[in-house]
Amino acid sequence: MKLSKRGEYALRALIDLGIASELGWPMLQISELAAKEKLPIKFLEQIFTQLKAAGYVKSRRGKFGGYSLARPMSQIKFGAVIRLIDGPLAPIRCVSATSYARCSCPDEVHCGLRMLMFDVRNAITTILDRFTLADIVEITLRKYRRDKVAPPFLHRSIPLASILSKEGEPPVRDESRVEALKQLSGSRGSQLHNGRAKGAAK
Repeated sequence: MKLSKRGEYALRALIDLGIASELGWPMLQISELAAKEKLPIKFLEQIFTQLKAAGYVKSRRGKFGGYSLARPMSQIKFGAVIRLIDGPLAPIRCVSATSYARCSCPDEVHCGLRMLMFDVRNAITTILDRFTLADIVEITLRKYRRDKVAPPFLHRSIPLASILSKEGEPPVRDESRVEALKQLSGSRGSQLHNGRAKGAAK
């Protein structure tokens, strides 16, 4: 398999949504995701249309709208997302478990190349079908914490991505994870938070 740019961008965007959700922002605008990943908005919108149709994300229109995950992160496997965007994980179709197609080999059963490609397919799927979005988000946040770097979306200027309590009301950030945020952000994140608080006091 070869991960296409479309597949890469889809996975990066899902990871961003997962990180933001863990930090108390369950919804992000497409412009925020495009700016963070330095991607064209139109291209990202096309990818999200595909992810939405497959039930991985959902959207809400309006001033406080955006995209959010449509299912628990533990139920989003990287292998499934890649298959959706790029097709089978197998390097050749005759060893694919999901999209088998007979190749041109006259003796498929005794084909040495096919035997090798079976091992390649199994190695790829063992990893990609095991790891979920929850796993990767946890690993990523752990790396931010270890490096004492504030993760993206931790300190947003306006709460555009939170869930509206009622239609038309301004969104309110979920503050139930404040202590967790402090731990995840590390010392640098705490400094950023304190700096903003002092600025507001002035």
